[in-house]
Amino acid sequence: MLIAFIRSVIFQIASYIALIVYVPIMLIGWLMPAKRRYYVMFSYGFTVMWLARLIVGLKWQIEGLDNLAKPNTTQGRLIVSKHQSTWDSMILPTILDKPAFILKKELLWIPIFGTGLAGMGPIAIDRKAGSQALKTIIKQGKAELAAGRDVIIFPEGTRYRPDATPEYKIGAAMLAIQAKTEVIPIAINSGCHWPKGQFIKYPGTLRVVIGAPITVTGKRADRLTEEIEHWIEAEQHKLYAQYDCKTAPKLNAKTTPT
Repeated sequence: MLIAFIRSVIFQIASYIALIVYVPIMLIGWLMPAKRRYYVMFSYGFTVMWLARLIVGLKWQIEGLDNLAKPNTTQGRLIVSKHQSTWDSMILPTILDKPAFILKKELLWIPIFGTGLAGMGPIAIDRKAGSQALKTIIKQGKAELAAGRDVIIFPEGTRYRPDATPEYKIGAAMLAIQAKTEVIPIAINSGCHWPKGQFIKYPGTLRVVIGAPITVTGKRADRLTEEIEHWIEAEQHKLYAQYDCKTAPKLNAKTTPT
């Protein structure tokens, strides 16, 4: 525990130094065309991810990359991912081509970080707006998907610890059905090593499992939501069972898929 704490302190200091270096890079990025700007703005997240690997010992392994192969269409896909850690937002842009994140607008207000995030062209919503937030997700999400851009949504709306009961919302399914696009489900065990609300990060291998595309034709939003949740949660529990997890979930009837 002491070694993990010391590593986490060093990592935090290194992250702050990287943020200072990032400021002029971000300002230059705003002068670039949108296509180039994305990865310039993302450079801080990429740097932090590698700092965590070098200092903390957070490696990663990705399974199912073949499932990201685009079909013969110009339309984007809806990426529906488990969200347990800040790390999730760093790894996904490395395996997708300039995806659009659906996120809470408050993130754009964070000094420096928020400005860089805005440069990546996200879909920012006001979670307190209720039905209006859902309308924004569907309207802007459909536009991005139609333009050929993959859209990332975290169906639970925020980060959850591995031992928390999942709460999947219907918005992802509604967007996929109205946009007539396939869903790519993703399971991630990042919360086992980079727990939400905890300063200490634990060394180990974070695993990302990309599922086969889920079709939406002829499906109701509630049924599609259940299908997405069942696949992701089943994979989550496989990861918890196969690999050491510092915050292992309580496997009860409500959290364990059948």
